[in-house]
Amino acid sequence: MARARDGDKPFSEAMMCRVASCVVALYWRKQYRLTNGLDCGSCSQKQRQKCRSEDLYRQCQKAIKIESLSKPITDSEGNVTELGDTIADDKAIDIGAWLDARTFLLSCPNRLIQIAHKMRNGDTLTPTDSQYLWRFRKREQNRLLAM
Repeated sequence: MARARDGDKPFSEAMMCRVASCVVALYWRKQYRLTNGLDCGSCSQKQRQKCRSEDLYRQCQKAIKIESLSKPITDSEGNVTELGDTIADDKAIDIGAWLDARTFLLSCPNRLIQIAHKMRNGDTLTPTDSQYLWRFRKREQNRLLAM
C-alpha cells in the first residue's frame, strides 16, 4: 500500500522501521501460539485485557489445546496406552466395510462381477457390458434417492 502511494521511491527509514516492527510482532505472535496453544484473535480487546491482567489463559474456552502423542490414556477397561497408538492405520482392513463388500458380492449378479474383472484387468468393455453396468448403477442410484 505504501508502494502505491510513493511510486517507485525507496522506503524512508521510518517506513522500514514500521515494516520491521510489524514483522517482529507477527513472528512473536506466531511463536506464542505455537508454544502455548492459544488463539485470542477472535476475542474482544476487553476480554484480552481481562485475560492478560488476571492470567486466565489456561481457562480460555477458545484455547487450542496441544496434546502429546506420548501422553498415557486409560480406556474403559482400565488399559493404559499412549495416545499415538490409538491413531487409525491407513493400511488396516476396515472389517465393517469388508463384511459389507462380501455381503454385496453374495447378492451381486455374476455378470456384474465379470464386468468388474474386465475393468480391473484393463480389458475394454463391449457396448453391451457398458450398458449393463450403466443400468445397474442407475438402478442403485434410484434406490439411494428413494431412501
